[in-house]
Amino acid sequence: MSDVEANDAEQLAIFEQLIAEEMKIEPRDWMPEAYRKNLIRQMSQHAHSEVIGMQPEGNWICRAPTLHRKLILLAKVQDEGGHGLYLYSATETLGVTRDELIEALQSGAAKYASIFNYPALSWADMGAIGWLVDGAAIVNQISLQRTSYGPYSRAMVKICKEESFHQRQGYEVMYVLSQGSAEQKAMAQDALNRFWWPAMMMFGPHDSDSAHSSRSMNWKIKRESNDNLRQKFVDQTVKQCEVLGLEMPDPDLKWNDETGHYDFGELDWDEFKRVIHGNGPCNYQRIKHHKKAHSDGEWVREAVRSYRNKQQMSAQTESAA
Repeated sequence: MSDVEANDAEQLAIFEQLIAEEMKIEPRDWMPEAYRKNLIRQMSQHAHSEVIGMQPEGNWICRAPTLHRKLILLAKVQDEGGHGLYLYSATETLGVTRDELIEALQSGAAKYASIFNYPALSWADMGAIGWLVDGAAIVNQISLQRTSYGPYSRAMVKICKEESFHQRQGYEVMYVLSQGSAEQKAMAQDALNRFWWPAMMMFGPHDSDSAHSSRSMNWKIKRESNDNLRQKFVDQTVKQCEVLGLEMPDPDLKWNDETGHYDFGELDWDEFKRVIHGNGPCNYQRIKHHKKAHSDGEWVREAVRSYRNKQQMSAQTESAA
């Protein structure tokens, strides 16, 4: 064994010991290249999802029924922009640049949550997205507070607190509608029918079909499997739906005394694959809008770069003097 190989073996042993002892891996620590790439994929996908997820809700800010609703929705969309910023910044600690991350998103090389490729057709969709989509996100993200990479773990603590507010906001919208007129209740039911299955798909494919789950679980990047997280989401959401007085859009949904969980129908994985690979109802629209917004903001980035260069030149001049 060469000196380089021996050093790598020693570093790998230290890395694996840190993982086994539930210690955090920090940017300064040695890590396997595959671990770094896996983190970049997962964290950037998470960041992209937060930013793309601003689009369907942002489109409803000016159409919200009251000033109160506008303020709440505006605050929520701003939170999601902040989540994207935390996560992009955390991902950059792995040695990748923001420009590289954005290029991967816009080229289709990087993915984001499939749920955001579905249209928001009514005000009730703002309730369904908050209740179901953010509810599903919380189920996943609570476990990510214990992920093995320090910057990701710490970012998730703040994000989870704000996502909890988002979920309550959405549920309150659905509750008001479900207790309103027959037309309002029908609107809430329609939103539930359309977002239920896409929300279930947010947890990804079955564990046996997931290309990354096993390795991510071994490295404690992920702390719970896709199927376990999906089951938790179903169990908590059924009870919430009963309070609303709405019907779950799954004829196979039923309580199982033996398992202590709800059984539910099989998801349309062909649809999931179509949406993930860019053929969903709004894939083209979402990326087109992102490209335009990114291009429109170039003058801001240029101003920041010019100011930074000016400050650096001034510092160098003072140092030379």
